[in-house]
Amino acid sequence: MAVGSFSAARGLRAAAKRTVTDDAGRKVAIPEKVKRVYAAGPPASILAYALAPEKLLGWTTPFRPAERPYVPEKYADLPTLGRLTGRGNTANVELVLAAKPDLIIDYGSVRPTFASLADRVQDQTGIPYILLDGAFGRIPETLRRVGDIVSEPARGEDWGRYAKSLLDDVRARVSKVPAAKRARVYYGRGPTGLVTGLSGSINVESIERIGAVNVAAELGSGGLVQVSIEQVLGWNPDVIVTTDPNFYATAQIVPLWSTLPAMRNGRFYLAPGVPFGWIDFPPSLNRLLGLYWLGKVIYPELFPEDLQSRVREFYTRAYHRTPSEAQIEQLLASTRKLRT
Repeated sequence: MAVGSFSAARGLRAAAKRTVTDDAGRKVAIPEKVKRVYAAGPPASILAYALAPEKLLGWTTPFRPAERPYVPEKYADLPTLGRLTGRGNTANVELVLAAKPDLIIDYGSVRPTFASLADRVQDQTGIPYILLDGAFGRIPETLRRVGDIVSEPARGEDWGRYAKSLLDDVRARVSKVPAAKRARVYYGRGPTGLVTGLSGSINVESIERIGAVNVAAELGSGGLVQVSIEQVLGWNPDVIVTTDPNFYATAQIVPLWSTLPAMRNGRFYLAPGVPFGWIDFPPSLNRLLGLYWLGKVIYPELFPEDLQSRVREFYTRAYHRTPSEAQIEQLLASTRKLRT
């Protein structure tokens, strides 16, 4: 590292005035007032943007044309800084230093691998690096913590109350479903729909939280897994959900897929995906709204209300732009075919 980089690192260390313990158990010294936040990956980008958009330095990937209209232009135009974690990580130490953050946040797994990366980057740059647990049930608590960390406690408290109210409402509704009547759901990712999440995977937390059975759970626990069409046919799910428009368009005319009762009964749904997916892409706050969408498609009798007002409220709150009626209708287009 260049001498200038070391000097910057020493200056950042000197500015740290308070210590927090992150969700990996690491004690991290951070500035008393955080003003510039670098998000290590897509989930952290959404988290930081929702709570403190003016402090987010940039995005891990650029917005696609279909995504930009849902975010104010000044934020959509933030630079692309790459990602420090996950597949396809593109950021390096020099790039991070050039952005001049006073805090790096990662949101998702807090396994030792990620803690080791955080320690390494923090040692190399002198920039404090916080790891936050992305588990669904901890979202309200995490929002409050992040509010304090990024010097926005009022926003964090407001978001925490909102998230807890939403989760409590969903929990109360799905608690009415007896175990024997829980819907069996297959979540198909990718253009062929043959990538799915195992038990405990962050990718299917939404499905499990909505009181449904993830049919792929019988394969064990972990992350994502490749399966075969024969396995899906054997599971014979009640509902099929995807986030991939290509799979959604082709599966309905592919002979093997079309033999499934879920397909014949019109219980195959494309989850909305702009500016961020509603199920797990990426797995961040966007999943909160996705719970209501999943409730609507899986248990329409428990979620009889129209989703327009919830979409409007969440998008305004999380993405800082109120969507138009036409945009909301477009987001909910695949949901309009529901049989209630």
